Amino acid sequence: MDDYSFPTGQTFEELKRISRILELVQMFAVAPHRYLRKDLAAHFGVSERMITKDLDIIKNGLKLRLRHSPEGYYFDDVPRLPALQYSFSEALALLLAVQAARQMPGIASSDLAAAVARLGSLFPPELAPLLMRSLSSPPASVRGRAAPSSDSEWGAHRQEMLALVNRALIEQRKLRIVYETRSRGGEIGERIIHPYAVLPYVRSWQLVAFCERRQEVLIFKVDRIHQADLLEERYRLPEDFVLDEYMGSAWGMMRGNAGEVVDVVLRFTEDAGHRVAEEYWHKSQQFEEQPDGCMVLRLQIAPTPEFVHWVLYYGSQVEVLEPEGVRRAVSAELSKMTSIYLQGVENDGRPTNPEGPLGQNQS
Repeated sequence: MDDYSFPTGQTFEELKRISRILELVQMFAVAPHRYLRKDLAAHFGVSERMITKDLDIIKNGLKLRLRHSPEGYYFDDVPRLPALQYSFSEALALLLAVQAARQMPGIASSDLAAAVARLGSLFPPELAPLLMRSLSSPPASVRGRAAPSSDSEWGAHRQEMLALVNRALIEQRKLRIVYETRSRGGEIGERIIHPYAVLPYVRSWQLVAFCERRQEVLIFKVDRIHQADLLEERYRLPEDFVLDEYMGSAWGMMRGNAGEVVDVVLRFTEDAGHRVAEEYWHKSQQFEEQPDGCMVLRLQIAPTPEFVHWVLYYGSQVEVLEPEGVRRAVSAELSKMTSIYLQGVENDGRPTNPEGPLGQNQS
Protein backbone atom coordinates (compact mmCIF):
# COMPACT_ATOMS: atom_id res chain seq x y z
CA MET A 1 0.00 0.00 0.00
CA ASP A 2 1.36 3.42 -0.97
CA ASP A 3 2.36 5.79 1.81
CA TYR A 4 0.86 9.22 1.19
CA SER A 5 1.69 10.63 4.60
CA PHE A 6 3.37 14.02 4.82
CA PRO A 7 7.07 13.63 5.73
CA THR A 8 7.59 14.37 9.42
CA GLY A 9 11.30 13.68 10.03
CA GLN A 10 13.96 16.23 10.76
CA THR A 11 16.78 15.18 8.45
CA PHE A 12 17.98 17.73 5.94
CA GLU A 13 16.55 15.71 3.01
CA GLU A 14 13.13 15.46 4.66
CA LEU A 15 13.08 19.19 5.36
CA LYS A 16 13.99 19.88 1.73
CA ARG A 17 11.11 17.68 0.59
CA ILE A 18 8.63 19.41 2.89
CA SER A 19 9.79 22.78 1.51
CA ARG A 20 9.45 21.48 -2.06
CA ILE A 21 5.90 20.20 -1.49
CA LEU A 22 4.81 23.51 0.03
CA GLU A 23 6.36 25.36 -2.90
CA LEU A 24 4.51 23.09 -5.35
CA VAL A 25 1.19 23.93 -3.67
CA GLN A 26 2.04 27.62 -3.92
CA MET A 27 3.04 27.34 -7.59
CA PHE A 28 -0.18 25.57 -8.59
CA ALA A 29 -2.33 28.03 -6.64
CA VAL A 30 -0.63 31.11 -8.11
CA ALA A 31 -0.05 29.84 -11.68
CA PRO A 32 -2.53 27.09 -12.66
CA HIS A 33 -2.07 25.25 -15.98
CA ARG A 34 1.54 26.43 -16.24
CA TYR A 35 3.78 23.63 -14.97
CA LEU A 36 4.19 20.12 -16.37
CA ARG A 37 5.97 17.37 -14.50
CA LYS A 38 9.16 17.77 -16.55
CA ASP A 39 9.14 21.52 -15.84
CA LEU A 40 8.85 20.85 -12.11
CA ALA A 41 11.68 18.29 -12.19
CA ALA A 42 13.95 20.80 -13.94
CA HIS A 43 12.94 23.60 -11.56
CA PHE A 44 13.77 21.63 -8.42
CA GLY A 45 16.67 19.62 -9.83
CA VAL A 46 15.12 16.23 -9.01
CA SER A 47 13.78 13.31 -11.03
CA GLU A 48 10.27 13.19 -12.49
CA ARG A 49 9.69 10.12 -10.33
CA MET A 50 10.36 12.19 -7.21
CA ILE A 51 7.94 14.88 -8.44
CA THR A 52 5.29 12.18 -8.97
CA LYS A 53 5.67 11.10 -5.33
CA ASP A 54 5.30 14.72 -4.20
CA LEU A 55 2.15 15.11 -6.27
CA ASP A 56 0.72 11.96 -4.70
CA ILE A 57 1.25 13.46 -1.24
CA ILE A 58 -0.53 16.67 -2.31
CA LYS A 59 -3.51 14.73 -3.70
CA ASN A 60 -3.83 11.85 -1.25
CA GLY A 61 -2.05 13.12 1.87
CA LEU A 62 -3.04 16.79 1.91
CA LYS A 63 -6.40 15.98 0.24
CA LEU A 64 -6.14 18.89 -2.20
CA ARG A 65 -8.06 18.50 -5.47
CA LEU A 66 -5.10 18.55 -7.84
CA ARG A 67 -5.87 18.06 -11.52
CA HIS A 68 -3.82 17.83 -14.71
CA SER A 69 -4.34 19.36 -18.14
CA PRO A 70 -2.13 19.33 -21.27
CA GLU A 71 -0.83 22.73 -20.16
CA GLY A 72 -0.03 21.75 -16.58
CA TYR A 73 -1.29 21.09 -13.05
CA TYR A 74 -4.04 23.06 -11.30
CA PHE A 75 -6.45 22.89 -8.35
CA ASP A 76 -10.19 22.46 -8.84
CA ASP A 77 -10.59 24.87 -5.98
CA VAL A 78 -8.32 26.40 -3.39
CA PRO A 79 -9.56 26.28 0.22
CA ARG A 80 -10.42 29.68 1.66
CA LEU A 81 -9.48 30.36 5.25
CA PRO A 82 -11.90 31.95 7.73
CA ALA A 83 -11.23 35.50 8.92
CA LEU A 84 -9.07 35.64 12.05
CA GLN A 85 -8.60 38.16 14.79
CA TYR A 86 -5.17 38.78 16.30
CA SER A 87 -4.00 40.35 19.49
CA PHE A 88 -1.49 43.19 19.13
CA SER A 89 1.45 40.94 20.05
CA GLU A 90 0.31 38.12 17.72
CA ALA A 91 -0.07 40.44 14.73
CA LEU A 92 3.30 42.06 15.44
CA ALA A 93 5.00 38.65 15.67
CA LEU A 94 3.50 37.59 12.31
CA LEU A 95 4.50 40.82 10.64
CA LEU A 96 8.08 40.61 11.87
CA ALA A 97 8.27 37.00 10.61
CA VAL A 98 8.01 38.46 7.10
CA GLN A 99 11.66 39.50 7.51
CA ALA A 100 12.59 35.86 6.90
CA ALA A 101 9.69 34.94 4.61
CA ARG A 102 10.58 37.58 2.02
CA GLN A 103 13.75 35.64 1.18
CA MET A 104 12.16 32.18 1.03
CA PRO A 105 11.83 30.57 -2.40
CA GLY A 106 8.31 29.55 -3.34
CA ILE A 107 6.49 32.43 -1.63
CA ALA A 108 4.82 34.61 -4.25
CA SER A 109 5.67 38.27 -3.80
CA SER A 110 2.12 39.40 -4.67
CA ASP A 111 0.57 37.17 -2.01
CA LEU A 112 3.18 38.25 0.50
CA ALA A 113 2.54 41.91 -0.27
CA ALA A 114 -1.20 41.42 0.25
CA ALA A 115 -0.58 39.67 3.57
CA VAL A 116 1.75 42.44 4.72
CA ALA A 117 -0.79 45.10 3.77
CA ARG A 118 -3.58 43.39 5.72
CA LEU A 119 -1.45 42.90 8.79
CA GLY A 120 0.00 46.38 8.59
CA SER A 121 -3.47 47.92 8.50
CA LEU A 122 -4.12 46.55 12.00
CA PHE A 123 -1.54 48.81 13.64
CA PRO A 124 -1.74 52.48 14.64
CA PRO A 125 -0.31 54.81 11.94
CA GLU A 126 2.39 55.98 14.37
CA LEU A 127 4.04 52.53 14.08
CA ALA A 128 4.18 52.54 10.28
CA PRO A 129 7.73 53.97 9.84
CA LEU A 130 9.21 51.55 12.39
CA LEU A 131 7.43 48.54 10.85
CA MET A 132 8.60 49.45 7.35
CA ARG A 133 12.21 49.64 8.54
CA SER A 134 11.87 46.24 10.24
CA LEU A 135 10.70 44.70 6.95
CA SER A 136 13.57 45.99 4.83
CA SER A 137 15.49 43.44 2.78
CA PRO A 138 18.70 41.91 4.13
CA PRO A 139 21.84 43.51 2.68
CA ALA A 140 23.57 42.34 -0.48
CA SER A 141 26.97 43.25 0.93
CA VAL A 142 28.66 43.88 4.28
CA ARG A 143 31.90 45.84 4.51
CA GLY A 144 34.38 47.24 6.96
CA ARG A 145 35.14 45.24 10.09
CA ALA A 146 38.49 46.82 10.79
CA ALA A 147 38.99 47.49 14.51
CA PRO A 148 35.44 48.23 15.71
CA SER A 149 35.58 50.81 18.48
CA SER A 150 32.84 49.33 20.68
CA ASP A 151 30.89 46.18 21.51
CA SER A 152 27.88 47.67 19.71
CA GLU A 153 29.90 47.98 16.48
CA TRP A 154 31.02 44.37 16.80
CA GLY A 155 27.43 43.31 17.39
CA ALA A 156 26.11 45.32 14.45
CA HIS A 157 28.74 43.86 12.11
CA ARG A 158 27.91 40.32 13.25
CA GLN A 159 24.16 40.83 12.78
CA GLU A 160 24.61 42.27 9.30
CA MET A 161 26.93 39.43 8.34
CA LEU A 162 24.56 36.76 9.69
CA ALA A 163 21.66 38.30 7.75
CA LEU A 164 23.70 38.26 4.55
CA VAL A 165 24.97 34.71 5.08
CA ASN A 166 21.45 33.44 5.76
CA ARG A 167 20.16 35.20 2.67
CA ALA A 168 22.87 33.52 0.58
CA LEU A 169 22.00 30.16 2.12
CA ILE A 170 18.26 30.52 1.49
CA GLU A 171 18.68 31.79 -2.07
CA GLN A 172 21.62 29.42 -2.70
CA ARG A 173 23.79 32.22 -4.07
CA LYS A 174 27.56 32.33 -3.81
CA LEU A 175 29.39 34.73 -1.51
CA ARG A 176 32.66 36.53 -2.13
CA ILE A 177 34.30 37.05 1.26
CA VAL A 178 37.44 38.62 2.68
CA TYR A 179 38.46 36.29 5.50
CA GLU A 180 41.07 36.35 8.26
CA THR A 181 42.77 32.96 8.78
CA ARG A 182 44.21 32.80 12.30
CA SER A 183 46.07 29.53 11.64
CA ARG A 184 48.21 31.38 9.09
CA GLY A 185 49.23 34.25 11.33
CA GLY A 186 46.16 36.35 10.62
CA GLU A 187 46.50 36.15 6.84
CA ILE A 188 43.65 37.98 5.09
CA GLY A 189 42.52 36.73 1.70
CA GLU A 190 39.59 36.68 -0.70
CA ARG A 191 37.66 33.56 -1.58
CA ILE A 192 34.31 32.50 -3.03
CA ILE A 193 32.18 30.16 -0.93
CA HIS A 194 28.90 28.22 -1.12
CA PRO A 195 27.16 28.39 2.29
CA TYR A 196 25.87 25.02 3.55
CA ALA A 197 24.90 25.74 7.17
CA VAL A 198 25.17 28.37 9.94
CA LEU A 199 25.76 27.08 13.47
CA PRO A 200 25.93 28.82 16.86
CA TYR A 201 28.92 27.72 18.92
CA VAL A 202 29.72 29.01 22.42
CA ARG A 203 29.68 32.82 21.95
CA SER A 204 30.19 32.86 18.20
CA TRP A 205 28.66 31.73 14.91
CA GLN A 206 30.26 29.27 12.51
CA LEU A 207 29.62 28.98 8.77
CA VAL A 208 30.00 25.60 7.06
CA ALA A 209 30.68 26.28 3.38
CA PHE A 210 32.37 24.92 0.28
CA CYS A 211 35.46 26.95 -0.57
CA GLU A 212 36.22 27.23 -4.30
CA ARG A 213 39.87 28.08 -3.63
CA ARG A 214 40.49 25.04 -1.42
CA GLN A 215 37.96 22.82 -3.24
CA GLU A 216 36.62 21.40 0.03
CA VAL A 217 34.04 22.07 2.71
CA LEU A 218 35.46 24.22 5.52
CA ILE A 219 34.26 25.92 8.70
CA PHE A 220 34.51 29.72 8.82
CA LYS A 221 34.05 31.85 11.91
CA VAL A 222 31.55 34.56 11.01
CA ASP A 223 33.34 37.21 13.10
CA ARG A 224 36.49 36.75 10.98
CA ILE A 225 34.70 37.63 7.74
CA HIS A 226 35.78 41.23 7.14
CA GLN A 227 33.73 41.82 4.01
CA ALA A 228 31.16 39.85 2.00
CA ASP A 229 29.29 40.36 -1.28
CA LEU A 230 26.30 38.37 -2.48
CA LEU A 231 26.92 37.17 -6.04
CA GLU A 232 24.31 36.52 -8.72
CA GLU A 233 25.83 33.12 -9.47
CA ARG A 234 23.96 30.30 -7.76
CA TYR A 235 25.11 26.94 -6.43
CA ARG A 236 23.36 23.69 -5.57
CA LEU A 237 23.74 22.04 -2.20
CA PRO A 238 25.02 18.48 -2.83
CA GLU A 239 22.29 15.91 -2.17
CA ASP A 240 24.81 13.66 -0.40
CA PHE A 241 25.93 16.36 2.05
CA VAL A 242 24.77 15.55 5.58
CA LEU A 243 25.83 18.08 8.20
CA ASP A 244 25.87 15.58 11.05
CA GLU A 245 28.17 13.26 9.08
CA TYR A 246 30.46 16.14 8.14
CA MET A 247 30.83 17.26 11.75
CA GLY A 248 31.44 13.66 12.80
CA SER A 249 32.10 12.76 16.43
CA ALA A 250 34.60 15.52 17.14
CA TRP A 251 34.06 17.74 20.18
CA GLY A 252 33.48 21.31 19.08
CA MET A 253 34.50 22.81 15.75
CA MET A 254 38.17 21.75 15.54
CA ARG A 255 37.59 18.81 13.23
CA GLY A 256 41.14 18.82 11.89
CA ASN A 257 42.64 18.36 15.36
CA ALA A 258 40.38 15.49 16.41
CA GLY A 259 41.78 12.10 17.35
CA GLU A 260 40.15 8.68 17.15
CA VAL A 261 36.69 8.19 18.61
CA VAL A 262 37.00 6.93 22.20
CA ASP A 263 34.75 6.35 25.20
CA VAL A 264 35.18 9.22 27.66
CA VAL A 265 33.93 9.13 31.24
CA LEU A 266 33.88 12.23 33.45
CA ARG A 267 32.77 12.57 37.06
CA PHE A 268 31.41 15.95 38.21
CA THR A 269 30.69 17.15 41.70
CA GLU A 270 27.02 17.40 42.63
CA ASP A 271 26.75 21.14 42.02
CA ALA A 272 28.66 21.23 38.74
CA GLY A 273 27.12 17.97 37.55
CA HIS A 274 23.56 19.23 37.69
CA ARG A 275 24.52 22.40 35.82
CA VAL A 276 26.32 20.41 33.11
CA ALA A 277 23.40 17.99 32.77
CA GLU A 278 21.05 20.87 31.92
CA GLU A 279 22.84 21.52 28.63
CA TYR A 280 23.24 19.74 25.30
CA TRP A 281 26.95 19.21 24.61
CA HIS A 282 27.23 16.27 22.22
CA LYS A 283 24.94 13.80 20.49
CA SER A 284 26.47 10.88 22.43
CA GLN A 285 26.12 12.34 25.95
CA GLN A 286 24.67 10.16 28.71
CA PHE A 287 24.34 11.36 32.30
CA GLU A 288 24.17 9.05 35.31
CA GLU A 289 23.46 10.48 38.74
CA GLN A 290 25.39 8.64 41.46
CA PRO A 291 24.15 7.72 44.98
CA ASP A 292 26.46 10.34 46.48
CA GLY A 293 24.97 13.07 44.27
CA CYS A 294 27.87 13.23 41.82
CA MET A 295 27.13 13.13 38.10
CA VAL A 296 28.89 10.83 35.63
CA LEU A 297 28.98 11.92 31.99
CA ARG A 298 29.69 9.33 29.28
CA LEU A 299 30.64 10.40 25.78
CA GLN A 300 31.80 8.80 22.53
CA ILE A 301 33.91 11.51 20.94
CA ALA A 302 37.05 12.28 19.03
CA PRO A 303 38.84 14.45 21.64
CA THR A 304 40.14 17.84 20.54
CA PRO A 305 42.13 20.59 22.31
CA GLU A 306 38.74 22.29 22.80
CA PHE A 307 37.57 19.34 24.85
CA VAL A 308 40.62 19.51 27.13
CA HIS A 309 39.99 23.23 27.67
CA TRP A 310 36.31 22.54 28.37
CA VAL A 311 37.26 20.02 31.07
CA LEU A 312 39.73 22.50 32.59
CA TYR A 313 36.98 25.12 32.81
CA TYR A 314 35.38 23.10 35.63
CA GLY A 315 38.66 22.86 37.55
CA SER A 316 38.48 20.66 40.64
CA GLN A 317 34.77 20.01 40.07
CA VAL A 318 35.47 17.36 37.44
CA GLU A 319 37.75 14.33 37.07
CA VAL A 320 38.53 12.40 33.91
CA LEU A 321 38.02 8.72 34.71
CA GLU A 322 38.56 7.35 31.21
CA PRO A 323 40.46 7.09 28.92
CA GLU A 324 44.00 7.40 30.17
CA GLY A 325 45.05 9.44 27.13
CA VAL A 326 42.56 12.23 27.85
CA ARG A 327 43.43 12.08 31.54
CA ARG A 328 47.12 12.58 30.66
CA ALA A 329 46.28 15.46 28.28
CA VAL A 330 44.37 17.31 31.01
CA SER A 331 47.15 16.62 33.52
CA ALA A 332 49.80 17.90 31.11
CA GLU A 333 47.90 21.15 30.57
CA LEU A 334 47.52 21.58 34.32
CA SER A 335 51.29 21.07 34.75
CA LYS A 336 51.98 23.82 32.21
CA MET A 337 49.62 26.17 34.02
CA THR A 338 51.19 25.36 37.38
CA SER A 339 54.66 26.00 35.96
CA ILE A 340 53.62 29.43 34.70
CA TYR A 341 52.25 30.51 38.08
CA LEU A 342 55.15 29.03 40.05
CA GLN A 343 57.62 30.96 37.90
CA GLY A 344 55.54 34.07 38.49
CA VAL A 345 55.94 33.61 42.24
CA GLU A 346 59.72 33.23 41.80
CA ASN A 347 59.73 36.53 39.85
CA ASP A 348 58.05 38.37 42.76
CA GLY A 349 54.63 38.05 41.18
CA ARG A 350 55.59 39.56 37.81
CA PRO A 351 54.05 37.75 34.80
CA THR A 352 56.44 35.20 33.32
CA ASN A 353 55.03 35.63 29.82
CA PRO A 354 53.24 38.98 29.40
CA GLU A 355 52.39 38.16 25.79
CA GLY A 356 51.25 34.64 26.62
CA PRO A 357 48.02 32.91 27.44
CA LEU A 358 45.69 35.87 27.82
CA GLY A 359 46.11 37.79 24.70
CA GLN A 360 49.26 38.27 22.66
CA ASN A 361 50.10 41.58 24.32
CA GLN A 362 46.77 43.28 24.86
CA SER A 363 47.85 46.67 23.53
